[in-house]
Amino acid sequence: MSRRVVERLRERLGDRVLETSHFRGDDVAVVGPEHWLEAARVLRDDPVCAMDMFTDLTAVDYPLRADRFDVILFVRSLARNHRVGLKTRVADGQPLPSLTSVWAGANWAEREIWDMFGIRFEGHPDLRRILMYEEFVGHPLRKDYPIDRTQPLVPYRDVEGLVKLPPFGLEEGQPLARVDWTERLRGGDLHVSPAIAVQTGQRRTLSGSEAADAERERLGTGGG
Repeated sequence: MSRRVVERLRERLGDRVLETSHFRGDDVAVVGPEHWLEAARVLRDDPVCAMDMFTDLTAVDYPLRADRFDVILFVRSLARNHRVGLKTRVADGQPLPSLTSVWAGANWAEREIWDMFGIRFEGHPDLRRILMYEEFVGHPLRKDYPIDRTQPLVPYRDVEGLVKLPPFGLEEGQPLARVDWTERLRGGDLHVSPAIAVQTGQRRTLSGSEAADAERERLGTGGG
């Protein structure tokens, strides 16, 4: 039945629906940014769709693409038990209409996307960071965010009786062993996959890193 919702969206919007997919039970429609808000309203208000529950909103970064970001919405109909996805693609710096007027639950999700990816939502009632602090520079889930950038850029507060850990070192604070996308975009042959990077010698295993060597030295357990 979720496929029927996607078909209904195409009936209502015609060629404004750019493509659809039905991969492994996930029914998704793609629209241009200029039809993002209109498609969302059809999903909520059309009686065939009746998507009354906002589930999630997220983004994916494709830095080699002109329309760099995918923004993906997931909604559900509680009455009909339908679940569908709506996707659009935006360029870096291109704003997208806020969905907060359609589903109030989009509020925090849009703030998170702004915080992590730098995608601005026009019409959002309070678009500010939600995970990072206001002084944070950049958007950390962009794939070209420098892997060697250490923040915070504001001083740590000393709290009596509380021991705080220092910032991660260069080899400790790289989620999923991210590669240097700046160099990759210049044509460098750097792998995204942590496992492949280790196999090809582009990155050491955690147990072979300088951080691990320093910890073994501190504990007096020797090399290896």
